[in-house]
Amino acid sequence: MLADRGKFSAVVLLSGGMDSCVTAAEAIHRHGARGVGLLHASYGQRTEAREARSFSEIAEFYGIEEKLQVRLAYFRAIGGSALTDARIAVPENELGAADREGSAIPVTYVPFRNAHFLSIAVSWAEAAGAREIYIGAVAEDSSGYPDCRPEYYEAFQELIHRGARPETNIAIVTPVIRLKKSQIIRRGLELGAPLHLTWSCYQGEDVACGACDSCALRLRAFAEAGVADPIAYRPVARARSAE
Repeated sequence: MLADRGKFSAVVLLSGGMDSCVTAAEAIHRHGARGVGLLHASYGQRTEAREARSFSEIAEFYGIEEKLQVRLAYFRAIGGSALTDARIAVPENELGAADREGSAIPVTYVPFRNAHFLSIAVSWAEAAGAREIYIGAVAEDSSGYPDCRPEYYEAFQELIHRGARPETNIAIVTPVIRLKKSQIIRRGLELGAPLHLTWSCYQGEDVACGACDSCALRLRAFAEAGVADPIAYRPVARARSAE
């Protein structure tokens, strides 16, 4: 609503995962809790409910008043990803060995997903008069998603320039895009980010599986950072991550 213009200056895309949580912490560090609006998009993913819970808990932790939750149900109808299509198995890695050889895009990639998220963020930011959009994309992310690369956001920045009102000036901010996962953890600890409320697992909602790409990357990153991961994993995952 136009009456709400100027209430906050930054929109943060918050999935509930570790990278987006630290990105939110960066935005709040720069703008304050009252200067931030949190956006969560569910898209029919396997852990939809668990990620939404993390979003809500992180928002409550920071006392964020401006929140927008949307559900993009069409992603499940489109399919093409192990995260949205139950017929496609989520691949599992040996813990600590989540690196991929070559440039193959994994089956957990959701086709052009981040463009949909960013479009909603731009619409909300323009309507609210916000000047920045924060997203926790990580270029080094070994999952190999093409919509996590710096050039992707450079191109989308140009799209905003050409597709929004002439007076609109919205910048895409990617504060963790060039960091390693372990560096993201360390930065999160510096900022006091609630990493214990985050969720990264692609297939578990009660206890993290510890075997999917996302869990393996997370466990390795905490090990490299020299701190314990505060969330629960299957016992076998904990045992193997300590080896």
